[in-house]
Amino acid sequence: MIGLAFVAFVVCCVLPVAYLLVTTLGAAGSGYVVVALDSRQQGLLLNTALLGIGTALLATTIGAPLGIVLARVPLRRRNVVRLLAGAPVLLPPYIVALAWVNLGWDWLSEWTYSLPAAIVVLSLVLYPLSMLATEVALRRIDGRLEEAGLIVASPGRVLRGITLPLVAPSVVAAALIIFVLAVSEFGVPGLLRVRVYTTEVFTAFAALYDFSRAIALALPLLVLCVVVAAVAAALLGDRLVTTRRSVAFSPVAFHAWRRPAFVGVALVIGMALALPLLILVREALGVRSLDSATGSIDAIVNSLLLASVGATLIVTIAVCLGYAQARASRGVRLAAQVLLVVLFAVPSTIVGVGLIGVWNRPAPFGLLYGTDAMLLLAYLARFVPVATLILAAATQTVSVSQEEASAVSGVGWLRTVRGIVLPQLRVGVAGAWVVAFVLAFGELGTSILVAPPGEATLPIRIYTLIANTPSSNVAMLALLQSAVIFLPVAAFGAVVSMREAR
Repeated sequence: MIGLAFVAFVVCCVLPVAYLLVTTLGAAGSGYVVVALDSRQQGLLLNTALLGIGTALLATTIGAPLGIVLARVPLRRRNVVRLLAGAPVLLPPYIVALAWVNLGWDWLSEWTYSLPAAIVVLSLVLYPLSMLATEVALRRIDGRLEEAGLIVASPGRVLRGITLPLVAPSVVAAALIIFVLAVSEFGVPGLLRVRVYTTEVFTAFAALYDFSRAIALALPLLVLCVVVAAVAAALLGDRLVTTRRSVAFSPVAFHAWRRPAFVGVALVIGMALALPLLILVREALGVRSLDSATGSIDAIVNSLLLASVGATLIVTIAVCLGYAQARASRGVRLAAQVLLVVLFAVPSTIVGVGLIGVWNRPAPFGLLYGTDAMLLLAYLARFVPVATLILAAATQTVSVSQEEASAVSGVGWLRTVRGIVLPQLRVGVAGAWVVAFVLAFGELGTSILVAPPGEATLPIRIYTLIANTPSSNVAMLALLQSAVIFLPVAAFGAVVSMREAR
């Protein structure tokens, strides 16, 4: 079973990226030198770097303090606060960008279509990654270290001298991952008319049908994302999939920060979650015709069906890979983690070009091309790595001694996994499925390249309607997509809360 899952992982996730690398290295160098020396590409490189660096810095500036607040300041209803503060990362970034475009403030109209606006939008979507990484890192630190420091120093000095140095590796690693996700984003730069590598790759392939140029443009971005993601995974090490934590302890001195912390968290939630949704609601109230909504029913049904099937396939493969990773030696486990983070960080448009290169062939190898199966392959290529990391972390909570006892009793491996391991992974599997469904339902960059003619998912439908459809109709579809995303997350959260209450 693990072997079959590994084969599926290689074919779906590794092969498209490997194809691009082999094609690039095997091509004549002269064409790529022209691209590399093109002044236009120098501008793309500068914009892409500024987008990634700016987003990483701003998202960390917002998220890291929130992580400290959640870990050290005793807020009321902390779980609710954490859920609301982390909710923006579930929204597709282009939905948030669409809300800011419809804000309606004249003095912001010119600024909206600019690189700084793209940085702000992506930061408001991605800051929860820094927040959660900081909180998890702090919960692994015994608060009594800070309590000892508070005997001779102020809370601010303890925070600077003890707390921040201990969580710095996790904060930096999260910032690097945010950098990679920002430079990999297609929807926000495309909507806000910011020229970066992802939009240029899409234009070269989808508009100009220049496959060789699209591959040449993809190479610098691919190398950048691979290197940065590998560094981030190496910094995190075993902490990426471990669930071990130290004694939970919050120094009393930090309790005095409760009121300003609550105000700060409320402002961030208002800017990142409440305001975009309210803008979309305001726009949707102006709908005069439901033609766009009724015309999008096929796309909505298609998205729900494909995302559900895709999430199920993703989790099926990820359960086996996550189990194998959790039970492997430390060296193999760390290498696998680096590979998974790197593959997840590959930009969506690059994955799309790679999938087309691999599957756009004569029969029998090309039988899947031009069908909805390409969308399922896109979901597998992009989201099997993150589901595997989630389930590897869940598997590490299952004691190996239980499997050893079963083996000593003469029970086979398959029956052991079915009767002992999987029942303890129910919450992890459900969480991985919800994450995979949410990501697949909002996927745009790869889907827009590989979708068969005449077929569309809801993200593709929304993105193509923006240019020639009233903003109210687009806002209504965006709200519908947001509701579909939040419903399974809310249901999962309710089930987990009831389970913990027992």
